[in-house]
Amino acid sequence: MLAQEQDRIFYERELASFIPDRVFDAHTHLWINKFVPFNIPGYSADDVGYEQYMALMEDLHPGRRVAALFIPFAEAENPDSIAPGNEWVSRQIADAPDCRASFFITPRDDPEWVRQEVRRLGLHGLKCYHTFADVSPTWDAQIPDFLPESLVKVADEEGWFITLHMVRARAVADPENIHWIQHYCRSYPNMNLILAHSARGFQPAHNLEGLPKLIGFDNLYFDTSANCEPIAHQAIIRIIGHDKLLYGSDLPVCHERGRHLSAADSFLWLYHDTPVWGEKQGKIDPVLIGLEHLRSIKWACWSEQLSDSQVEDIFWNNAARMLGVT
Repeated sequence: MLAQEQDRIFYERELASFIPDRVFDAHTHLWINKFVPFNIPGYSADDVGYEQYMALMEDLHPGRRVAALFIPFAEAENPDSIAPGNEWVSRQIADAPDCRASFFITPRDDPEWVRQEVRRLGLHGLKCYHTFADVSPTWDAQIPDFLPESLVKVADEEGWFITLHMVRARAVADPENIHWIQHYCRSYPNMNLILAHSARGFQPAHNLEGLPKLIGFDNLYFDTSANCEPIAHQAIIRIIGHDKLLYGSDLPVCHERGRHLSAADSFLWLYHDTPVWGEKQGKIDPVLIGLEHLRSIKWACWSEQLSDSQVEDIFWNNAARMLGVT
């Protein structure tokens, strides 16, 4: 739908023979522009719901059967965006039995109210975000600052998943992050915790350092969303197991152009307007981040010598099993 010539060439060369027939997208967003005004370059739809999502996915994995776990967007600066976002994803899955959706929470939410709302809306899990933490800067927030234990307890009692985008500079190598992930997974075994962005391993050295401390938790999963570093995924496959890795596109990020790169003990993002694409050997036309991300998964699967059926696990079976999709 938004693919350009360089995207189509890239897809045919790099991905057409790799992506399985079924794709379960375990981390993707839907939104109402009135509340969260995203601007995907070249895209003019006011709101993005199920139909718009399905059309946009033709740019990344055309012709596949696609289902998804939809995550609402909310902005800390606009708390009025939370309730409409939750209602929006609920409506989008009403006629999509193979899709699931999460409920956006804040650390100030009453656990019993959350329980009632998730049940009322027919949702399946929780999504938290650091910008709602009452600390400054929120990038230094500890996990309970935006995912309090009282809400994890409810998720355990209800058998829900929680999608967690951890922060702090060293991500999954941070000792406090390791402590809280261990504590939540050990104390609440009926809750499935999904660490977004391949454990936010945009600097894959953090995964190599931290993941060995997270071995052995049956309820710990990872979604690949928008991570373009093959070793981030490879570390999960080798250290934790391929059966805990879930594909995620991370719309709308996947429809930006560029990619991120690890550097020093951190990482940086290169977008279409970052002045790096005309260096030395001629102009580079950046492709969609979602395509770069898919290639990174391909390289990780190749490096770990995964079979076709194991690749199918990452793209469908692992998420379908965890979420009860047939």
